[in-house]
Amino acid sequence: MGINLSGCPTFGLFSDRRNLVVASFSRHNLQNNGKQAKSLFHFEENARRRLLLVFLVGLGISPALPSSGKTKKQNPFDEKRLLEQNRRIQRENNVPEDFPNFVREGFTVNVVTSDKYVKRDSGLVLWEIAVGKGDCPKDGQQVTFHYIGYNESGRRIDSTYLQGSPAKVRMGTNALIPGFEEGIRDMKPGGKRRIIIPPELGPPVGPSTFFSSKQFEVFDVELLSIQECKRRTIGFYSDVVCS
Repeated sequence: MGINLSGCPTFGLFSDRRNLVVASFSRHNLQNNGKQAKSLFHFEENARRRLLLVFLVGLGISPALPSSGKTKKQNPFDEKRLLEQNRRIQRENNVPEDFPNFVREGFTVNVVTSDKYVKRDSGLVLWEIAVGKGDCPKDGQQVTFHYIGYNESGRRIDSTYLQGSPAKVRMGTNALIPGFEEGIRDMKPGGKRRIIIPPELGPPVGPSTFFSSKQFEVFDVELLSIQECKRRTIGFYSDVVCS
């Protein structure tokens, strides 16, 4: 008897024993030849899925495929490990005594200091090493001071001691970054401080500036003297003289 390949139900199908049994898509044949029909059914089902996948990809659609991979769990924030890492780097940079530690995890930074440091409402952190004597500087006056600047890893980034001359700046002229001016404003001549400046009180960052990322900065500051300043005009020339 012939084999019906039209896709319509067939009610009889069998060749003799010398030939393989060929299954059609009828319910009767699925019952009589369960294993072969089931295998053929799965083959056709997989073929349809492959055709559908090719069709979707051709349209620019990426179908969601099942994934059997296991999701790797993120390790919890290990503050102790990061703290030891920061301390090791600082030791290599020969940081001074009681230098603060910075535990950075992404954009979150935890500042670790001894009890010698005081944190202000503005976010500025400082250590009063020596108080000094006299009056504090006022707007318009010039301050003369030495400083050493460090980054979070304790690497020295600037020093007036190495330059061989102190810095001189008039207060209230926006010549200093906000955190530095706040830290030096209530110092007295002869005083020494370590100032920890948070990013929000630090310099601007961006492609047009020297600073490329927001980090804490540490400054050891020694205020040497305060000078009065006067404006001097000679003909068409005018300047400010401090003495």
